[in-house]
Amino acid sequence: MIKWQSINDISTNVFAGGTPSTSHAEYYDGDIPWIRSGEIDFNVIKSAERNISELGYNNSSAKKIRKNSVVMAMTGATVAKTAVVEIEATANQSVCAIETNEEIVNYKYLYYFLANNYFKIKSSAQGALTSLNLAMIKDIKIPIPSIKEQRNYVGILDTFTASIDNLKQQIELRKKQYEYYREKLLDLEGKDGVMMTTLGNIGCFIRGAGIQKSDFVEDGFGCIHYGQVHTKYDLSATKTISKIGEPLYRKSKKAVKGDVVLATTSEDAAGVAKPVVWLGDEDIAISGDAYIFHHKQNGKYLAHVFSSHRFFLFKIKNATGTKVVRISGDSMARFEFPLPSLEEQNRIVDKLDNFEAVISNLEAQLAYRQKQYEYYRNKLLTFE
Repeated sequence: MIKWQSINDISTNVFAGGTPSTSHAEYYDGDIPWIRSGEIDFNVIKSAERNISELGYNNSSAKKIRKNSVVMAMTGATVAKTAVVEIEATANQSVCAIETNEEIVNYKYLYYFLANNYFKIKSSAQGALTSLNLAMIKDIKIPIPSIKEQRNYVGILDTFTASIDNLKQQIELRKKQYEYYREKLLDLEGKDGVMMTTLGNIGCFIRGAGIQKSDFVEDGFGCIHYGQVHTKYDLSATKTISKIGEPLYRKSKKAVKGDVVLATTSEDAAGVAKPVVWLGDEDIAISGDAYIFHHKQNGKYLAHVFSSHRFFLFKIKNATGTKVVRISGDSMARFEFPLPSLEEQNRIVDKLDNFEAVISNLEAQLAYRQKQYEYYRNKLLTFE
């Protein structure tokens, strides 16, 4: 029979961090890693986003966290998430550090168990800020099999996480390659047979209107809401995620096959005018805060242009607003860029499609491996 013990009973120390006074610049940017709750996301921490100095450490309530410990976010967006700390570090007051008694519990076994029970722990958080406190964390009960069994569980789960990390690294590398070659392929200014033109010369911008999320229905006509361009769609789409009823659809502005749909509001200039090419056979309705770019070019080629560094620099100069950043159709119509023949556009799109296919395949592998990991983690660490 497995014995259950509290975190307090299986640890040598459980404590919260501290923050040096921000009015003293000399307290920061030293050599001591200082972890904040937002950095905790079921990960292995080998460095912190910010460091504090020895002077800042000595003049604050921050405490050293032993290497090979577990940390848990006590408040904020990552509340109840955990991470393994593989360096000696410090943390702010929103982070709980758990230094385990290694004669009783393996620190990575504890990490995997807490990660597996994340939703249960998070549901116990209290208050308007949805926070945990030290007493609540110390009282969490942990099943304690033998150290040999714990190490066996850790070995199995480490194999999965190593595979997941490897796939993430491959995806990151491929995305960097994709961005490099996209810029290289689009760098056509001055090339023979390539004319400089503006978006206004090759098409027109049509502003969407009149669709709210509350208008979505189960069965109806396809539509794209501007917010979905940011969160739900890749570079192109043949099916919509949402639908609206016929009366609203009939009076809406519509994108046809090949049109580029652009979300023209964002939190920052980098996100504004994010494109998605509509490649479905049916016309679809487009919401406000989005534009339809209608043209006779290769829509995916233009989407790559809208994603390019050249267009990013243009957005920085022409977007308006601070908290909500916008760009108008009139502004985008002035964007000048090199436009090759349709045949060359098709060739470039085919090359970039190959990169996208490789990335999509790796992302599918990653999703499958993560599901496997979660399944076996739950199977191994459920003792009730």
